[in-house]
Amino acid sequence: MSKFLSKKYINLAPYTPGEQPKNRKYVKLNTNESPFSPSKKALSLAKKALKTLNLYCDPEFTNLKKVASIEFNVGEENLIFSNGSDEVLNYAFMAYCDDKTPAVFADITYGFYKVFAEVNNVPYETVPLKEDFSLDIKSLCEKKGTLFIANPNAPTGIALTLDEIEKILKSRKSRMVIIDEAYIDFGGESAVSLIDKYDNLLVTQTFSKSRQMAGARLGIGFANSKVIDDLNRIRYSLNPYNVNATTQALGIGSLQDKKYFEKTKTEIIENREYLTNQLKSLGFTLTNSKANFVFAKTDKISGKDLYLSLKERGVLVRYFDKPRISDYNRITVGNKQEINKLLIEIKDILENIK
Repeated sequence: MSKFLSKKYINLAPYTPGEQPKNRKYVKLNTNESPFSPSKKALSLAKKALKTLNLYCDPEFTNLKKVASIEFNVGEENLIFSNGSDEVLNYAFMAYCDDKTPAVFADITYGFYKVFAEVNNVPYETVPLKEDFSLDIKSLCEKKGTLFIANPNAPTGIALTLDEIEKILKSRKSRMVIIDEAYIDFGGESAVSLIDKYDNLLVTQTFSKSRQMAGARLGIGFANSKVIDDLNRIRYSLNPYNVNATTQALGIGSLQDKKYFEKTKTEIIENREYLTNQLKSLGFTLTNSKANFVFAKTDKISGKDLYLSLKERGVLVRYFDKPRISDYNRITVGNKQEINKLLIEIKDILENIK
């Protein structure tokens, strides 16, 4: 770091993204990307949008809002779009956390929450997951700060029910609850239906996973209009042109192509069950994932050694060198060919353990 960096950032530990290799072709099952390309309709609209790149993109997301409000059955005033869901999550840290209102999140969850708290100089508190990796709802209900809950959680994939989310929302209506639904389309229950009922709720989703747009960067937030106004106050103070025209067009096409969305989503869910059953047959223990990844361990080899062995064989999975989860690997659900390659290598690794 340079000598000019503000002291407030000297101890900042940045978020570590999953490996994005450039020097070798891997079976890439480490960053929860979709194995499918964006829909043809989405690509067609994006191609048309390229012709308008001499102009600024629409800061109001007019056309995207119209399509999204119909798809999600919410008012246009209940929507905000962002450069990936990380951006709207950061807005929430800025808007609803301060010296008197700490951020509260699980000790094992999406790693960016801790970074967002630190970069925004707000205090935070972590709530330990239970022994089975489920969220401690009772403890969360007792906390006074702004809650950030990944549902399904990452990296465990375990999901809360709507009843459990409502219990949290009702427990302390004077604080904000942010439900991060990055993986909701793969088996969870979305809390979007609750935004008219609870004014202390913000729900975020992403187009990166179930809508094949990780490289385009598009996120969405759902809340009552006053909360959306809060977030737009911050967005317009930072970057009103935060979602480019091509990405907005891709988002419209993705939402309109419902058949492709359902087809690819269903295939990933089916592949997840296939992968889960195959790993169990090899002696692995897994959490009950409702995401597009599985979280698995085996007593036959350490999590780190399995990760390294797979990497040597051209297969990337995600390893977290952290207490309680260091025996596990998070494995993205790819297509059948990718999964079978993974399974072949795992079988060979286990058979050759000395």
